[in-house]
This record gives sequence, structure tokens and C-alpha cells, in this order.
Amino acid sequence: MDGGSEDVLDLVGPRLRALRHERGFTLADLAAETGVSQSTLSRLESGRRRATLELLLPLARTYNVPLDDLVGAPRTGDPRIHLKPLRRFGMVFVPLSRRPGGTQAFKMIIPARPEPLVPDPQTHEGFEWLYVLNGRLRLLLGERDLTLSPGEAAEFDTSLPHWLGSADGGAVELLILFGPQGTRAHLRTPPGRSPRGGGHDEPVGRD
Repeated sequence: MDGGSEDVLDLVGPRLRALRHERGFTLADLAAETGVSQSTLSRLESGRRRATLELLLPLARTYNVPLDDLVGAPRTGDPRIHLKPLRRFGMVFVPLSRRPGGTQAFKMIIPARPEPLVPDPQTHEGFEWLYVLNGRLRLLLGERDLTLSPGEAAEFDTSLPHWLGSADGGAVELLILFGPQGTRAHLRTPPGRSPRGGGHDEPVGRD
């Protein structure tokens, strides 16, 4: 193997560790998802175990990233946009829009955790629309304590104290649109559908 390939493989471990931390996984979580033992994953991240295709494929599937991202291969001629996740407040944000100003779109991932976070409602200027993809979301909005299931949406003025978390300790995935004050998104529901979405209180924005 030439020196260049050796250098690439030497960087795989730190890249895997950084990606695991960004996604909020423990070694135990990752072992359960991939079927690779914790000891092997630890040695892979520390560089004491060489990366192989057999080890990298399940990791790429779990992280939902191209195999090239794990090994740092160049993307010559690749027209796809590769957006890097950001970790904030114990959650992962994947930016889906890139233009400055106006409405911004994100995929947000709230990792599973054994102990629930203590709510810390915040306020700021703007308007937010969210849609739950997976898991059960807890939304504190002013004095309201709401639970949203997959397929449910909410929109609200972010000048109201608000907080997002997991309703049951499991992971939650959602889409978020955030816009300047006065910018709202609208979701139309089919005729006859209950606005309470299967028994949950309906989160509503300011009219």
C-alpha cells in the first residue's frame, strides 16, 4: 500500500470519532446499530484497528453518509451538495438550505438519552414551523406542554418561550423552517381530519 493510502487510513479513526460525537451516539449505541463490537469500534476510532470495507459499510449505513465521507476520499466531479451537521444544545442540526437571509430549513435530530433533559425555554425573534418525521416530540410553548407524533406539525412565534425535547427518551427527527418575524408556513390537512392529531393538543401559532 502506498504512503498516500496509509495517510488516508490514519485519518479514518479521528473522523469516525468526530462523526459519532456529532450524531450523539455512544459506543454502545453504535455497536447495537451496526452489529460491530464496542471494542472493535473503540480500536477503530483510536487507530489501533485498520479500517476495512466490512467495518465501514455498516457505519456508513448507520450514519447515512456516503462511504467516501468516512475515508475522506475526494469528490472530484461529484455534483451533490454535502452539508455538514452541526451540534448545538445536545442536538444535531443538518442545514438543508444555504442562501443567506430569509427562511432557513434544517433537519433536526434529538438523540435518545436515558435521563430526560431539564427544559430550558428560550425566546428570540422569528417564526418557526416544524414537522415530526420520527419519534415523539415534546414541545413546551408558553404555558402549554404538547406531545407531537410522526406526521404532526406545529408553527409558532419564537418570541413565546419554547423548548423542544423527546417526549419518551427516544430519538426524535424533525424538519424545521425558521424565518424572520412575520414569515409563516402553512400546512393544509385533509377534510374531516381532527386538528388534534389523534388525541394530542394542537400546537397553533399566533393568528
